[in-house]
Amino acid sequence: MKIKILVFTVFYLISFYNISYGANPEKVDQISKNLRCLICQGQSVYDSQSDFALSMKILIQNKIDEGKNDKQIYDFLKSKYGEWIVYDPEITKNTFLLWLLPLILFVFGAILIIRKVSIK
Repeated sequence: MKIKILVFTVFYLISFYNISYGANPEKVDQISKNLRCLICQGQSVYDSQSDFALSMKILIQNKIDEGKNDKQIYDFLKSKYGEWIVYDPEITKNTFLLWLLPLILFVFGAILIIRKVSIK
C-alpha cells in the first residue's frame, strides 16, 4: 500500500511539474530569445525579468499548448505589438531598405578602400 502511495505521489509531482512549467520550456526559450522586451530597452524577453517579459513567456507557453507553431506565434505578437518586437524581422517592402542598407554601405566602403589603395 505504501508503495502505491509513493508511486502515485511521484506521478502527481511529475504531472504537476509539466502543467506548471510547461511541457516544452526549450521552445519558449527559443521564441523568447528573438523577442524584444518593451519595458527593458535592449534586452530580450528571455533575458528580462520584468512583469511584461514574464507575461510574454506565459503567453508563448499558452500558444504552444494551443498547438500554434513559431510563425503563428510571431504573427500574433507582431499584430499585437508591431514588427519592432521581433529582433529578426522578415524581408518585406517596409523592411527592404533595412536589409539592403548594410550591403550598400559595405560595397561603398570597399570601393573607397580599393580607390585609396590603387592611387598609391
